[in-house]
Amino acid sequence: MQQQANKTVFLDKDGTLIRDEPYNADPAKVVFEEDVFEGLRTLHGDGYQLVIVSNQPGLAMGLFSQTELDALIRFFEDQFAENGLVLAGFYYCPHAPSNESTLACDCRKPEPGLLLRAAREMNIDLEHSWMIGDILNDVEAGNRAGCRTVLIDNGNETEWLEGPARVPDYTTRSFLDAADYITSQTISDDSI
Repeated sequence: MQQQANKTVFLDKDGTLIRDEPYNADPAKVVFEEDVFEGLRTLHGDGYQLVIVSNQPGLAMGLFSQTELDALIRFFEDQFAENGLVLAGFYYCPHAPSNESTLACDCRKPEPGLLLRAAREMNIDLEHSWMIGDILNDVEAGNRAGCRTVLIDNGNETEWLEGPARVPDYTTRSFLDAADYITSQTISDDSI
């Protein structure tokens, strides 16, 4: 008997769950966005696993160490647990942005590699999963992986480069509203 695949909400870290502090791996500087934990509890209560997917170029750039990043991941796991939640996974791209002289990786968003890897390793049903992020690269990664997507339009997207994979299913300014939208769609999906 095959195990049922898990539905998941993939979460961008910087600018979505927490205030964007560039290249930060210091838990003391982490500030969670308003109503994030309430929204996460809504999603978790609706049966979604919660998985962070994050570009972490500071690692390749030498701005923080693997040990510091590991400590930050443990901090997130602890913060989720203190709020009655389970952080099911934390996937990150350790590569610097590519340029002419470097080869591009398949895990740096907007590439879908982080989500696809998580799906393989965690038995995730991408068709019934979502990606929430604050820039269109997050949206594109989610769409290319086969998820539905929500853009938190909080001013962090500055380029607005358009493309067929860069259109979110829903746009909002609030994480809590994003969670409520996803759960409203889950109810619609279940009634089909």
